[in-house]
Amino acid sequence: MKNIWTIAKREYDHYFSSPVAYAVAFTILLVLGIIFALNIFYYAQNSFQSFGSAPDVSSITGAFVFMLVLSVPALTMRLVSDENRMGTLELMLTAPVRDAEFIIGKWLGGFLFLFTLIAITLIYPIILNNLVSPGIDQRVMLSAYLGVILISASFLALGVGISAVFSNQIAAFFVTMSTFVFLWWLVGFPAGILPSGGEIFQYLDMKTHFYDSLNVGVINLSDIVYFISLIALGLFTGTTSVEIRRWR
Repeated sequence: MKNIWTIAKREYDHYFSSPVAYAVAFTILLVLGIIFALNIFYYAQNSFQSFGSAPDVSSITGAFVFMLVLSVPALTMRLVSDENRMGTLELMLTAPVRDAEFIIGKWLGGFLFLFTLIAITLIYPIILNNLVSPGIDQRVMLSAYLGVILISASFLALGVGISAVFSNQIAAFFVTMSTFVFLWWLVGFPAGILPSGGEIFQYLDMKTHFYDSLNVGVINLSDIVYFISLIALGLFTGTTSVEIRRWR
């Protein structure tokens, strides 16, 4: 556990010296701030006309996860591939660190960075809770933010696993982006076309688990299992890739 935390802290600190991480954080927070301001303006205008509904955090969390699809590949592309390119991975493999500890530490460092951004966005439900009487739906807020956390952890795990396969950051970026696009948009298309068996593709569709369940306050065990499976798959892929390099 000490090795995992040491690697995670190193990666977490590295993000705050990386211009890419700052660019990602600035873009996400700027877009969410604009969407939040527009939503407040929209609901305020509707409330004056007496037909508006109360705002909630679903628009913020929905936009957040969409931004993660586009931004997480930039955060994960260098995590292991850069170690491969610079030759420092071989030095790491000679240290008393298990392959799984190395990958989990990389993943945890990236997760802590995204968790920091998630924590910053909590200012939006706090503001909404003060604007709406008797307050926003706490169940929807907790469920939506649980979904954001699970998607962040899943994307980072898959990104770390793909980064471990490549020694080129650009290749890792595009393969990771392609994987996210497939899981977020493409894999669910056959569900609406096939006369039977479409349930499998619908289950594999990541956005369905978020937008149709977690983001509206519904927490299903199948959704939790789905995201945990993606996390396990990403970490397993990364660990296996490092083990293969060790025995080459």
